[in-house]
Amino acid sequence: MATFSFRHRAPAPAGRAGRPWRGVVLAVLSGLLLYFASPGAGGWPGFAWFGLTPLLFALRGASPRHATLFGLVCGLAFYLPLLSWIITVLATYGQVHPGVAATALLLLALYMAGYLALFSRWYSMAPAHHLLWFAPALWVGLDVLRGWLFTGFPWQDLGYSQYSLLPLVQLADLTGHHGVTFVIVLTNTLITLLLLRWITPGRSLPGPIPLAAATLLLALSVGYGFLRLEGINAGLSRQPVLPVAVIQGNIPQDQKWVPAYQEATVREYVALSREALARQPESLVVWPETAMPFYPLESPLLLSLTDLTRSHRACLLTGAPHREPDPNHPGLRYFNSSFLLGPDGRVAGQYHKQHLVPFGEYIPLRQILPFFAPIVETLGDFSPGDSRAPLICGTARLGVLICFESIFPGLARDSSAAGANLLVNLTNDAWFGRSTAPWQHLSMAVLRAVENRRSLVRAANTGVSGIILPTGIISETTTLFTAASRTARVPLMATETIYTRAGHHFGLLCFGLALCGIASTIRTNKQSRSTLP
Repeated sequence: MATFSFRHRAPAPAGRAGRPWRGVVLAVLSGLLLYFASPGAGGWPGFAWFGLTPLLFALRGASPRHATLFGLVCGLAFYLPLLSWIITVLATYGQVHPGVAATALLLLALYMAGYLALFSRWYSMAPAHHLLWFAPALWVGLDVLRGWLFTGFPWQDLGYSQYSLLPLVQLADLTGHHGVTFVIVLTNTLITLLLLRWITPGRSLPGPIPLAAATLLLALSVGYGFLRLEGINAGLSRQPVLPVAVIQGNIPQDQKWVPAYQEATVREYVALSREALARQPESLVVWPETAMPFYPLESPLLLSLTDLTRSHRACLLTGAPHREPDPNHPGLRYFNSSFLLGPDGRVAGQYHKQHLVPFGEYIPLRQILPFFAPIVETLGDFSPGDSRAPLICGTARLGVLICFESIFPGLARDSSAAGANLLVNLTNDAWFGRSTAPWQHLSMAVLRAVENRRSLVRAANTGVSGIILPTGIISETTTLFTAASRTARVPLMATETIYTRAGHHFGLLCFGLALCGIASTIRTNKQSRSTLP
């Protein structure tokens, strides 16, 4: 295992330190390259493998202050366009003033860019001969922190950019998506150091052995991907299968919660489901998040659903809100839920969403952030669930992920470890409008399937819906903003991956290594200052 020791490095020459605009330009270039490597933003995932190089090149020789600035600029160039869908969510559907929505986007982008600023600061202070392994560990460690702090927002970590390049994401069944990110940052660092060696031959850089080791790791990662793809594809033909029908209702967001449209909404979903069941009888039918825009246990419209499952001997998994008496306080508590109806028409299981969307489904720190209250009044104010037990449909054990939960790898891992042999993601991405966000959201679901080697069924109100195989192959996809149904026979894998058992600790390992490196840097710099005359 690599260990990190740091020494104080002399400040950059005045000429370079005095011209930060060059570093700013390089930082903007890196931010844009990372953006265009992202899902839906151009479809060029290969950009991620060298997109950080301009920023890393600018950081060498930069002062810590300038390095922090470069990282912040790079982050803003990346996250402002990446997260621009926030304005659609808040202004169009959340009925928030456009100025407030734009401010929310800026604040969120600044927060996300802050992690890049921290990375850049510590990268600039590290000795060049330690960067090769410290840089990817630091990047992944900060990703882990971002995925946990303030309930977490791990949206579009770098590893997700590779979701369509299947040989490059197979590593996730060992280390999770953090391992893919690690390899991407390692590659960028390797390219940067080789460029520096070529431009300044006398510069202190890693020797040939560390460079060769990094190159070997990259080759092994890709080779492993090809071998695993071949092995998993061969094994899928021997797995039991479950007939599944995915229904995309395409219900307009401005009509979804209007009581007068509830019956029409149910009719639309039932009609699409009967059409799918005519093609493939006795399937598990999957409807999106809140496909039933009412409390099903309190509504006579539930009879339409029980008639559907009984007449076709099918199971139905659908999203719906739920309310029940609060055992701790007077009144009711509300949940964003899913209900499983069995072939006998009875409710066979229920799952309450555990990881709620901050400022969308609840307000964190409500006392000091009261101006966000109108958003929750429009979108909902829910309580989190706590059960991770799979829902049972015949031979299938369903691990349910509602909307935002698919971006948190721990939830899918816990479901798989608890016995789920099929992951199901119910979502309503209509909030995103015609932005890149539906593709960003889909990409993260792909990594959940690969990490745990589970098929994943995805039903989205307005798309993208489809089937994701344990290899990450996406099939039976729908187009955005169309009503559609898709059917498939989905393999049920139950093999426990290294990631599911222990590989999820890889990110924490990187976090620990990053903390050790940072602590060593601080200690070494203090010692250097104390010896100055």
